Formats: sequence, C-alpha cells, structure tokens
Amino acid sequence: MKLLITGAYGQLGNEMRVALQRYPQFEPLFTDVDTLDICNLQAIDAFVVANRPDAVVNCAAYTAVDKAEDDEALCRRVNCDAVRNLGVVAQKYGLKMVHISTDYVFDGTGYVPYTEDMPVAPNTVYGKTKLAGEQALLEVCSRALIIRTAWLYSGFGNNFVKTMLRLGAERDHLNVVFDQIGTPTYAADLAEAILQILSADKFVPGIYHFTNEGVCSWYDFTTMIFRLAQVQCTVSPIESKDYAYRTPRPHYSVLNKAKIKTVYGIEIPYWVDALERCLQVLCPTGGAD
Repeated sequence: MKLLITGAYGQLGNEMRVALQRYPQFEPLFTDVDTLDICNLQAIDAFVVANRPDAVVNCAAYTAVDKAEDDEALCRRVNCDAVRNLGVVAQKYGLKMVHISTDYVFDGTGYVPYTEDMPVAPNTVYGKTKLAGEQALLEVCSRALIIRTAWLYSGFGNNFVKTMLRLGAERDHLNVVFDQIGTPTYAADLAEAILQILSADKFVPGIYHFTNEGVCSWYDFTTMIFRLAQVQCTVSPIESKDYAYRTPRPHYSVLNKAKIKTVYGIEIPYWVDALERCLQVLCPTGGAD
C-alpha cells in the first residue's frame, strides 16, 4: 500500500518515517512544503495521478497557537483549506485519508474526558481553524478518519519536552502551571496507532481521540521529565493567571480514547512509560534508566 504522507519534516512526520521501518507492507511517499504544496488543489491532484497512492496521512498543520492570532489567513489556509484540498482529491480517487486534529476544538472548561461527540467550542484561531478543517474534510471525503490528539512531543522538532530539558540545563529553578490538565502524547505512539489503523482489516471513517494513557498537569509533566532525565532543577507550581499567556490555553483537555481502542483494538501506553522511551532517545547517555 502506498502512503502519501504530508508534513514529513514535523514531529509526527518524522516519527512516521521511523515507525514505517517496522511496516514493510507500506511504501511511503514523504512530502512537505518543498515537494508538495497542499494549499494548491491542482498540485495535489497531479501528485496523486503521478504517484498513485492508496491512502493519505496528513501530518501537516499550523500549530503556533500564539502566532496564529496574528496570522489567521495562513493558519486557515494550512489547517482548513489544505485539508479540504486533500479530502477532495482523496474522494476523487477513492483514497483512504487520515487527518490529525487537536484537543483545541474544545473550550477546555470540562471536567470529564472529552468523547468524540461532545460539543465543540474552540476559543483560539488555532482551534477554530482546526475545527474548520475537520468539518471541511468530512463534507468532501467519505473515507476520512480524523484523530484528535494533544500535548504532542517527540525526539524531533520543537516541543515541550525538549524545551524543558534545555531550560532545566540552563536554570536552577522553573515555575510551571499546575492548573492545566491533559495527557502528553509521544508522537511515536501516535504514528504507531496510525499504521495499525491502516493495517487493519477494516477501515472505519469518523472522528477518534488518541493520546497516551493517564492524566497530569504541565507541572507534573515537567517534574517527571526532570526526574527521569536526572536534571537538577527545582520546579514550583503556579496558576495560569500568574503566567503571561498571550492566547488562552485549555484548563482541561483530557480526551476519552474508548472509541479508538474498541474499533481498532489499539493498546495505548501510559504517558510516563512513553516519556521514558522518548528520553532514552534524547538522553541516551544519562537519565531515563
């Protein structure tokens, strides 16, 4: 099976590259902005005609939450218009399509894990454009499968884990918010889930949720990063109101994963175990025993 993978230079795209080494039945076609402009419908159509993939995995996204507030036009082109374009071409040629979305489609004021059918109410440009992308894709593509995820990190790219490791090495003390609750997601585990879905006997379109198992705050997450990596930096919990966020962050973004586990039988690792595996990649000579 040929897979067209967009956003190949990002966290998830790079983890797809690693994970695919264990799936010889797939022939990947890795693309990013320099090889395929997904904002250009004709370019996607021509690429598909020339390369004849069987499925599309869209790992491309505009994810800079604060910057999006000033760059809404570009954010919408990448997170909505490009997604629609991919969906139109996937529908035209009968391709399966897997698209990655976000917990930011919810308002973050809940207190029980969000299921796929709970009301959406994004309150940021990023969240609104990601929701618009979901809706556009479902309108044009009958074989679309959307996976919402949250708190993504990896050994690749820029992310919270790598930022905390850098700051922990530079400073003796950090303040980190404790009143935002969610679940970290190792992009390697999300990549594995995507490939398990595409390997399954059945392909059931629709919206699914995927993060690692368990819940924590950003303070808990940071503390565990430092403990596993043996970073000598103290961490103090602070409230969100004491941190200068430009754009509001969800206070609660835990996603219910029962549907993806039931439909596809996917076993999801615990977030601490996943973090330890990532740190073994990032810090192979110290910490994360």
